Amino acid sequence: MTKVVVTGGSGMLGRWVVKHFAEQGYEVVNADARLPEEPLCRTIITDLTNLGEVYGVLAGADAVVHMGAIPVAYSHPNEVTFQNNVMSTYNVLEAAGGLGIRKAVIASSESSYGIVFAKERFAPQYVPVDEAHPQLPEDSYGLSKIVNEQTADMIHRRTGMQVVSFRLGNVIPPERYEKFPEFIHHPEQRDRILWSYIDTRDAAEACRLAIEADGLGSVALNLAADDTSMAVKSRDLLSARYPDVTDFRAPLGGFESLLSNEKAKKLLGWQPKHAWRDYVGIGD
Repeated sequence: MTKVVVTGGSGMLGRWVVKHFAEQGYEVVNADARLPEEPLCRTIITDLTNLGEVYGVLAGADAVVHMGAIPVAYSHPNEVTFQNNVMSTYNVLEAAGGLGIRKAVIASSESSYGIVFAKERFAPQYVPVDEAHPQLPEDSYGLSKIVNEQTADMIHRRTGMQVVSFRLGNVIPPERYEKFPEFIHHPEQRDRILWSYIDTRDAAEACRLAIEADGLGSVALNLAADDTSMAVKSRDLLSARYPDVTDFRAPLGGFESLLSNEKAKKLLGWQPKHAWRDYVGIGD
């Protein structure tokens, strides 16, 4: 049985990653600073900023999925967010490389493109935003994600470890769909995230597919649903909030996502299965 360590497995996304891997027959260990609300596997309380502890929790693992992090800008002092996210990721990849682990997934973010937390609101250079779009963060959170992707590149060069960095859009657990009617008709809401979202179950499946894939090297992939989180068509959203965007790199005739997921589909054979319209039943 393949053993996978999930860091941050007590968190909002991490628990769905743990659940999915366990359901698929993996031996799963959760490495987190706190116990989960629902125990789905063995949990080892771990300080990911301590390299020795990370070596200990990863010993004997075949793969690691690193979800543990401060998940948003400005919830902590800037230097705390940066230090925690950068050092925990470095330690996870450094220990994994030292232990001979060949597969890793890390959580990057759409925030690395800079739009989400910019002091002065600015538009994407083109849509849908793909992985080649410039990363222009002004905050330590977005910067930490870029550093982490570079750390993944470095570890791959040194050890050959495959590392997939997922630039996650707004992560939505199933119970949160009931909140969607509050904003789906209001383009001014959620414009900083380009109205993107990704279901936790789809993100968890992508993590497994990334671990099971071969030959990817170190690669960053957007993860987003196929549609926006809005009941307003994508071109109308752009007209309302980002009228200066004129570079359209895919047909936009409906509610298409403005955060491209095409590369993840191509490399992983992944397809998002959960759309908010299937649960809310309005907005078509």
